[in-house]
Amino acid sequence: MNQLASYACDPAASRGRLHPETPAPTRSAFQRDRDRVVHSTAFRRLVYKTQVFLNHEGDLFRTRLTHSLEVAQLGRSIARSLSLNEDLVEAIALAHDLGHTPFGHAGQDALNGCLKAHDRDSAGFEHNLQSLRVVDKLEERYPGHDGLNLSFETREGILKHCSRRNAQRIEAAEPGGVAQRFLARGPGLQALQPSLEAQLANLADEIAYNAHDIDDGVRSGLLTLEQLEEVELFDQYRRETLAQYPALPGRRLLFETIRRMLSAQVYDVMDATNTALRQSAPDSVEAVRHCPPLVCFSEDMGRRSSVLKRFLLQNLYRHPQVVETTGTAQQVVSELFAVYMADPSQMPPAHADRFDRLDGGPDARAWRQAKPERVVADYLAGMTDRFATKEHERLHGRTSFA
Repeated sequence: MNQLASYACDPAASRGRLHPETPAPTRSAFQRDRDRVVHSTAFRRLVYKTQVFLNHEGDLFRTRLTHSLEVAQLGRSIARSLSLNEDLVEAIALAHDLGHTPFGHAGQDALNGCLKAHDRDSAGFEHNLQSLRVVDKLEERYPGHDGLNLSFETREGILKHCSRRNAQRIEAAEPGGVAQRFLARGPGLQALQPSLEAQLANLADEIAYNAHDIDDGVRSGLLTLEQLEEVELFDQYRRETLAQYPALPGRRLLFETIRRMLSAQVYDVMDATNTALRQSAPDSVEAVRHCPPLVCFSEDMGRRSSVLKRFLLQNLYRHPQVVETTGTAQQVVSELFAVYMADPSQMPPAHADRFDRLDGGPDARAWRQAKPERVVADYLAGMTDRFATKEHERLHGRTSFA
């Protein structure tokens, strides 16, 4: 790793872990965080969780796991050029989707609806908050505490979005912790910012999914190269590729266009972020928190990226075929939630037993803030696509997906 800038997160100056630990002799705090994420159960499950296309729809479509790896690769590349902490960016990138439900955003929306319908006072379901819950509470790997006990800086990056209501709940349990920035205000009353590494992991996420969703969309047959000619950001590099390779076949043309588009976005982020850093001149991690967002696209690239996102929303995410599977997936999640709430014994004992612990008995204190519906949500959110499908078939006696 290159020498860190003064505004980068230094593992030696980390704000620490919820449960103090002796430093490792050969790895920094953020390297340990990355390694813990990679070895976690939740991380392995990502290989069978939907990105856009359901797991059974094809072997070559991105999953949450391959998406997370692509985010980590992009993030590390940019971090090195900006003299930021590559290990921290990688740890955040690999962990940022650990809380995602089966069936992608369809499952998330269904589970959110179930929680709010069951309890009007429920905070609902946010996958960023669930990712934090996974690393703080749900992973069971250590004898002395729940969760992975990650560093503050990694946990802050995982919680990239949070409703004010949920932030207040986290702040009550962890004063001055990872949710404080959603409640505190800096000069001019703007929200406080996370570290530059967290900002970078967030933007790398956007760059990655825009690119690979084009690839998967064309592979699926739901998007065509002709349609993509309408998108300025894509078409610029398609024309550049054809000018150099006039007879390039369709798949190679697609790959080369995406490669050039990715490179252009990466270099744009490097240039725009360096410009923003010169203008704001932060000299520490704390100074970064009181600046506007600094890891960014240029104005022109930001505009073109937004056009691409709108195109994908209208032509891929809302494609009738995707919407059809989305509806089925939401039904699966909703019906599973109803069964488990009515009969917790249908869940494995490790989960069903938590219902008993809510009202007293052994280990009740650790679950005093939980409710039955949150126990069910934890179990459902941890499922893979294929396990949720098999569970639904077992409980309802019918196949959900053809």
